[in-house]
Amino acid sequence: MKHIIVIGGGVAGMQCAAELAAHNFKVTLLEKDSDMGGKIRGWHKLFPTFTPADEVLSGLRLKLAQAQNITIMTGSKAVEISSTKVALASGKELECDAVVIATGYTLFDARIKEEYGYGIYDNVITSADLEEMFNKGDVRMKDGSTPRRIAILHCVGSRDEKVCQRHCSKVCCVTGVKQAIELKQLYPAADVFNFYMDIRMFGPGYEEMYREAQQTYNVHFVRGRISEVSPNIDKRLQIKAEDTLTGRPLRMGVDMLVLLTGMRANDDNSHFAANSNLRCQPSGFMQPRDSFLHNTESNVEGIFYAGAITAPKNVGEALNDGATAALRVKAWLESKK
Repeated sequence: MKHIIVIGGGVAGMQCAAELAAHNFKVTLLEKDSDMGGKIRGWHKLFPTFTPADEVLSGLRLKLAQAQNITIMTGSKAVEISSTKVALASGKELECDAVVIATGYTLFDARIKEEYGYGIYDNVITSADLEEMFNKGDVRMKDGSTPRRIAILHCVGSRDEKVCQRHCSKVCCVTGVKQAIELKQLYPAADVFNFYMDIRMFGPGYEEMYREAQQTYNVHFVRGRISEVSPNIDKRLQIKAEDTLTGRPLRMGVDMLVLLTGMRANDDNSHFAANSNLRCQPSGFMQPRDSFLHNTESNVEGIFYAGAITAPKNVGEALNDGATAALRVKAWLESKK
């Protein structure tokens, strides 16, 4: 029985491992954290259907539990990769017949953008922090009070040459709309403002959700960038921005500022590229063999990709990538017979 190693236990890796097992391969699923699920473990609801993230994660856990021939190794970080062997940080080496890398992405560190005050001022939070609050069912300010005016800033760590993140993170716009709706559902009387460069609502149901945010929930959208954040005398946040539609400067006091942090490439990608003859894109994400017919294959035979290791992707795309990568592995191994 052929042995496949899947590196990364997020949604793409879990899906890929389950699909490979269904095709009668022996599978080892490696996850560096203590639990499976990756970023989705911290998510509340998924756009555009507002499906609870836990429903998707529970479904994937069930698929793995029901599958045969899967070994799950948590707390296991891969440090060296080839198509026939994976070395772990523990010093253990695992032999295999193919490898799927599904190690995903890293969230941009909002502290780098000091002008926004993350980690400096109270009530400046990231979109990931807000999801944690949603999961607890309680979005509150540092002093325990409820926010009455909330600003959401798009593209923090995306499309920003100053921090060497020129790529679009793809899901930030729709995440900002989803979170604005959830805030209005939680606090109907609150004023919620989305500050954006331009709205990129490309997916099925996304544009409809954008309209719903405006027409049903009265979410305000301001085309402009926030240039500075500082606390004012009553301990609220004073934001300075420019409304680029009118060309006018804008000052606004808010109770809470949410920074929509983008996806950036993992630091490990350059290490894998240097040690395994793999290729990175200028963005730092791994480069597939091509963008069309072989987009889950690397330039090295026997090494495959799934999920956001190659580009920012939403949960649905990551799941599809996992299933596709499993089929590509199967076809490749059958071609060698």
